[in-house]
Amino acid sequence: MTNNAKHAMRTKHAGYPMLSTSSKGLILLPLLFLAFICIFVYPKELELQAFLSSCSTPPSGTNTATASAVYTRKPDFRLLIGILTVPDLYERRHLLRMVYGVQLPSLTAQIDVRFVFCRLQTDDQRVFVPLEILMHGDIIVLDGCKENMDGGKTHAFFSAVASLYADAPYDYVMKADDDVFFRLPELAASLGAMPRQDTYYGALIPCASMDTRNRRGYMSGMGYALSWDLVEWIATARNVTRGRTVGFEDRRTGECLSLGGKGKNRFNAKPAMYDHPLSVPVTKCNHELVPETIALHRLKDNPRWAEALRYFNFTAGLKSSKFYKIHS
Repeated sequence: MTNNAKHAMRTKHAGYPMLSTSSKGLILLPLLFLAFICIFVYPKELELQAFLSSCSTPPSGTNTATASAVYTRKPDFRLLIGILTVPDLYERRHLLRMVYGVQLPSLTAQIDVRFVFCRLQTDDQRVFVPLEILMHGDIIVLDGCKENMDGGKTHAFFSAVASLYADAPYDYVMKADDDVFFRLPELAASLGAMPRQDTYYGALIPCASMDTRNRRGYMSGMGYALSWDLVEWIATARNVTRGRTVGFEDRRTGECLSLGGKGKNRFNAKPAMYDHPLSVPVTKCNHELVPETIALHRLKDNPRWAEALRYFNFTAGLKSSKFYKIHS
């Protein structure tokens, strides 16, 4: 068979002519040259492409739970902090968002901070608070109570949380005041070592006591945490909580737990949880700031907040810039 006949048969069966070795070389040479440029001349661009690919949003239709498993690690534990405050304290919430926001990226636990109000009362609240919700999404409005400190708001908070997060319960729920400063890494390290069941955690009252076996004691209202099973119990144990939701809320919570035989795993975080040294009245809950602080209470004004943040060197990460000069 002649060479022309062989070529014709190859063309007939393959549908296109066969390339010679020299032709293949002419085609591959520019491609190899382009690959060389990409790898050795523009390596950062390739790193950027890989980074963008790893950070891209999962395609639509991807199961959310599966995507979460791929893109995030499981937290050590989950804590919800409910800061009981009042709607008009906009500046305080702004400060707290900054104070807690700068700490969250360093955590291996999931800590979610929410601001808790009772029903909104004024026209400006009904405009400004929804704006906050649109911007931050970190507010819980309790529909079943009027704003109060010791008139049942804490019980309403725990009851609402048990329902709101029933499908995705936290390991712990903490009630906190808006004048307390939590150092979240220290709180996470301490609380993370606690049992996940029947746990009652905080700073024991009376201040002079360190004995958690005394069931007349209770955790200070500055901030105390309950394991999820206790939150569910408080929401449903009406035979115990009825008539015991009004009064000093921290004492009432401790009474209910004791009467119900709950909170057997009690942990007293003193002296790492304490009142500011200039608090009035002066008690054994007051002492000077210490490096191992978990929570500092009674920060009633901005100078005290500034003092605390300066002591714990919260602005250490600020880099120099031509856009600002911070003088001490």
